[in-house]
Amino acid sequence: MKPKIVIIGITFFLLISGCDLFNNGEPQGGIKLSEKAAQLIEADNKFGLELFQKVVAYEDEAENVMVSPLSVSLALAMTYNGANGETKTAMEETLKLNGLTTDEINQSYESLVNALKSLDEKVLLEIANAIFYREGLEVLDDFISVNQDYYDAEVSPLDFNDPGAVDVINGWVADNTNDKIKTIINHISGDQALFLLNAIYFKGIWTTEFDPEHTGSFPFYKEDGSEKMVQMMCHTETHDYYSNEIFQAARLSYGIGNYNMCVFLPGEGKSASDIIALLNQENWEAWIDGFQETENVDIRMPKFNFEYEIKLNDVLSDMGMAIAFGAGADFTGINPAGDLYIEYVKHKTFVDVNEEGTEAAAVTVVSMLNSAVDPQNVVPFYVNKPFLFTITEKDTGAILFIGEVKNPEYN
Repeated sequence: MKPKIVIIGITFFLLISGCDLFNNGEPQGGIKLSEKAAQLIEADNKFGLELFQKVVAYEDEAENVMVSPLSVSLALAMTYNGANGETKTAMEETLKLNGLTTDEINQSYESLVNALKSLDEKVLLEIANAIFYREGLEVLDDFISVNQDYYDAEVSPLDFNDPGAVDVINGWVADNTNDKIKTIINHISGDQALFLLNAIYFKGIWTTEFDPEHTGSFPFYKEDGSEKMVQMMCHTETHDYYSNEIFQAARLSYGIGNYNMCVFLPGEGKSASDIIALLNQENWEAWIDGFQETENVDIRMPKFNFEYEIKLNDVLSDMGMAIAFGAGADFTGINPAGDLYIEYVKHKTFVDVNEEGTEAAAVTVVSMLNSAVDPQNVVPFYVNKPFLFTITEKDTGAILFIGEVKNPEYN
């Protein structure tokens, strides 16, 4: 097994906002949320913790993992607005939205996003949504209007047969992540009907920055016991701090303090897996409530940046919404013919943590297929195993080159 470095700032939402959104049940930083919005946040946190646990389990060989449940939730919430019947129920249960009406869900997401985006002038947080659908596909006006009204979604028909449509969608992704994520799809097949997208971009400056002159090379011990030297940022400052028998944790704030990064360090004889196994709403709330302002917290923390990508079909199916991924799905709220189902949910993230602060981005795309498309119009040719190739001259048929490719590489 490869060594795994799991970033325990669990989600983009929890990583930068959940740590300081509530204190003894009361909102901070000027956020005044309704009872239903607070219920939505609890549902989102519960969904996010379980999603992260599932992703880590599925991505056993990955060294670095970061997901943004807020991004996933928003993309699926827009999709949910077109679901009916058992499909709608399964999505509600997976997203932990039981007990909230569709109107309450949409209104709560709208108020939450608006509050997060305006919370701190010293932190840049951008959240964007879009729906691109195949030109000629009937998309119900109610589905379009609810996603425009509550999610400020850009909705556009596109000629999916035009190769430039891929560039349009990827261009939207790049524009809304400050070019940190440049692609989310590689092609559009003949039976793909629409794409629902969410993009999040965050840039926060530490309230107390690290002095680059104090950054030095220190050992980092991987899961397999091996050691590597990494660049670590260092300072001794007042930070919120918490510890228990499993881990010690520090909370580093951005800007005026509304956004934070919580760093969870496993204790002696413990591992990141031990912390992940305990991730649930009850434990999370207890940990966050346990943070206390503490002087002289001596922090030595690696600089890091990485990109991560995962297709969430198996994870979300395991969480309860498998019905949405098959021909039996009911998305008649999008198209009354009832031929749509989710092909895949793809999620990509980026993070850069350095002496100045943190830059992070996330994109989620929900690709939907039209099962009514004549399969004869689609000719799959997936070169995903060893193959032969030739180079010939057309008029004579002369074979100039012939080869076999068992291990394709490109440098």
